[in-house]
Amino acid sequence: MNVLNIEHVSKIFGDKKIFDDISYGIHDGDKIGIIGINGTGKSTLLKILAGEEETDEGQVISQNGLRITYLPQMPDFPKGAIVQDYVADGKWQKDWSTESEARNILNRLGITGHDVPVEQLSGGQKKRVALARTLVNPSDVLILDEPTNHLDNEMVTWLEDYLNRFKGVVIMVTHDRYFLDKVTNKILEISHGKLYSYDANYSGFLELKAQREEMELASERKRQSILRMELEWAKRGCRARSTKQRARLERLEALKSGKAPAQDLDVQMDSVETRMGKKTVELHHISKKYGDKMILDDFDYIVLRNQRLGIIGPNGCGKSTLIRIIDGMVEPDSGTVEIGETIRIGYFAQEVPDMDGNQRVIDYIRDVAEFIPTRDGRISASMMLERFLFDSAMQYTPVAKLSGGEKRRLYLLKVLMEAPNVLLLDEPSNDLDIPTLTILEDYLSTFSGIVIAVSHDRYFLDDVVDRIFAFEGDGRLTQYEGGYTDYAEARARKYGDGSGSGAPCVAGLADKTSSGYGAGEEETKKATRKDWKQGQKSEKLKFSYKEEREYATIDEDIEKLEEKIAKLENDMMANATNSVKLREIMADKEAAEQQLEEKMDRWVYLNDLAEKIEAQKNNG
Repeated sequence: MNVLNIEHVSKIFGDKKIFDDISYGIHDGDKIGIIGINGTGKSTLLKILAGEEETDEGQVISQNGLRITYLPQMPDFPKGAIVQDYVADGKWQKDWSTESEARNILNRLGITGHDVPVEQLSGGQKKRVALARTLVNPSDVLILDEPTNHLDNEMVTWLEDYLNRFKGVVIMVTHDRYFLDKVTNKILEISHGKLYSYDANYSGFLELKAQREEMELASERKRQSILRMELEWAKRGCRARSTKQRARLERLEALKSGKAPAQDLDVQMDSVETRMGKKTVELHHISKKYGDKMILDDFDYIVLRNQRLGIIGPNGCGKSTLIRIIDGMVEPDSGTVEIGETIRIGYFAQEVPDMDGNQRVIDYIRDVAEFIPTRDGRISASMMLERFLFDSAMQYTPVAKLSGGEKRRLYLLKVLMEAPNVLLLDEPSNDLDIPTLTILEDYLSTFSGIVIAVSHDRYFLDDVVDRIFAFEGDGRLTQYEGGYTDYAEARARKYGDGSGSGAPCVAGLADKTSSGYGAGEEETKKATRKDWKQGQKSEKLKFSYKEEREYATIDEDIEKLEEKIAKLENDMMANATNSVKLREIMADKEAAEQQLEEKMDRWVYLNDLAEKIEAQKNNG
């Protein structure tokens, strides 16, 4: 049963069309994940569904009495609000258990100070308080914008279980791919103002999207081939006769006005790192306390060249503090940090640093460098912005007009343009869209330098890191080999505490670090692909005898079929009152149209083959 209907909704911001006549029905029990690159309108769609944003055209119709609870990406709080009171006030109907429920959910989300003003909390704590308020309310529809931001892995696992048990509708935007895979049963993709639906979780979406794009490309190839054929027919017709079939000319015009499928652009990252000497980053007996709380207790480690380290642990344990100590922003209470002379550190913070909203996007990047060296040579700031999906128009707009995700992408580019050979990443997946995250992961796999990442994103950790340090209480850091899934399994074996349950090994989401392929096997696979490609190149293309004869006559065959269909259409008009004869003619027409369709498909194949044979001859 439909509980929410999106009907012909359009939305424009400035001169950018966010939604172009989109429609969709949301059913009871749907668990929907919304996907798209930053700036496509994911958060805007959530606001429209929650009634927080007006549409330019169209409407959203909800079932009578439907209760909707909305978690915004950047929550606002009333002045002077107390944590527990704010969460409890979110419930539609309060009763004797409301405060107990509020405390329980707050504790689950790591908020133990229930009686403190919200304004005293950090940004991450505020987001978790807002999430607690959303969850304490037994609504029919939960609309969640980036609910996993600022949650540690244990909290994310708890939230997965909560949403899987939730009986109502869930609509969310999140970058956490494992989370999407475990919670959702439908994916909505926003692309170029259109809405595409997939009845699948994230793994199924990847497969179905690839199929959709291949079908669109195949249709476009067929359209282009038929257009070439129709143009040839038109040219021949101009020489052969003075009148042409109106239907065929109309079809030619329709083919000309057809549009190729829109393709999503990908962020293009290129290596801009600096050479690294023998000495890297050395931590000698580092200790750090805040008040009575021990953050780091005698931590000693020398980071190896090109190593990928992941740092995990509950919120507030000291992960970001460790990163800041390495960067020199925080001094340890005891111990020393030694940095090699050739080391250049790039620090990608959890929160985007304050940006001058009046500054133009291109000037923000030019503050770092006008040109940078890459494998492709020197590239200008403008060209690098193009690679990060900031087109020429966006480059000269004020930073204040960018979405939260676009600002974070711009900040990432600024860090990379500093040409570091050590990357310190503090929650890099926060507010980055999934396509950008995928490109970042691929970039890091070939980055010639050290990567140290604090992250709660299990997929990111599985894909990028080869060693994990886990905070396990009292300032102790325990070392585990592999990615997050390997860590969770090792911890479950070590402690027998079921910690591995939070690390799904999802089919179709195989990680690169623990897939079981050794370097030798990977080289063998590459060599096999190379041999196959060479074999494909060496195979000579040619027509068979039957194909050659068919190619010579197929244009004439198509023309005869079209003339036959035109004659049958005239016969239908002449026998409009004779039902028996009309049925016979309609059957003949359907058969002729089927033959024409098959002939056109065959024409496309033969012409493509002819073009490839000609190209092969020209290339020797």
